[in-house]
Amino acid sequence: MVTYEEIVKLQLYKWKLKMRKNPNILEKASKGIQRTINDQFPEKYHELITNAIKNLFKAVLFGTKYVTKSPIKRLSLRDRERLAYEKTRLYKNTAIIEGAATGAGGFVAGLADFPLLLGIKIKFLYELASIYGYDVDDYTERLYILHIFQLAFSSQSHVNEIFYRMENWDEYVKTLPADINEFNWRVFQEEYRDYLDIAKMLQMLPGVGAFAGIYVNNKLLKKLSETAMNSYRMRYL
Repeated sequence: MVTYEEIVKLQLYKWKLKMRKNPNILEKASKGIQRTINDQFPEKYHELITNAIKNLFKAVLFGTKYVTKSPIKRLSLRDRERLAYEKTRLYKNTAIIEGAATGAGGFVAGLADFPLLLGIKIKFLYELASIYGYDVDDYTERLYILHIFQLAFSSQSHVNEIFYRMENWDEYVKTLPADINEFNWRVFQEEYRDYLDIAKMLQMLPGVGAFAGIYVNNKLLKKLSETAMNSYRMRYL
C-alpha cells in the first residue's frame, strides 16, 4: 500500500525538476526586454522603488508575526497538509474578493491592490510556516519566506538560483546576513515587479479590472500555495 509520504515524495520530485529546468528562449527574450525597459529609468527611480518595496515588506513581515500562531508540533504530514489546503482555500477566496474590489475601483483602487495583496500573501506564508512546524519568530525563517516568495514570482533563471539555495538551506543559512536590511532588495523588487507588471496593469483598466483582479489574484495565490507547500515539504521530509 502506498503511503501519503510516498505520494508526496513523488509530487516533490516532479516539482523539483520544474524548479531546476533552464529558461527557454522565450523566457530569456522576455527577461531581456524587461531589463532593457528597466534600464531606461534613472537610478533614482530604482532606488525609490527598491526602498518602497523593502519598507513595505519589512512592515508586513515584522507586523504579521504578532498575529500568527505558534508552530504546530506532533502532527503527521497528512494532517499538516489538510490544514494547509484549508488555509489555501481561505486565503485564495480573500485574495479574489480583494482583487474584485480593487479592480472594480479603477486606477486609484488598483494601486491599493499591491500592499493589500502583499499582506494577504505574507500572512498566508506565515500560516503555512506554522502548520509545517517552523517558528517565524526566528529571523532565518522570515528570510526563508522571502525566498519562497522569490521562487514563486521570479523569472526562471532567478528561480534556478533561489532554488539551489533552498535545496541547501541548512548550509546557506550559515552565510546569511545578521541584518534583514542586507538582503538583496534591489533584485527582489525587480523580479517581483517584472513578474506582475502586465497582469496588474490589466486590473487597472475600466470595465475589465474586476475580472482581471479575480483571475490574477486567484492564479497568484494558487502558484504561491504550490510553491510554499513544496518548499516546506522539501525541508520536512
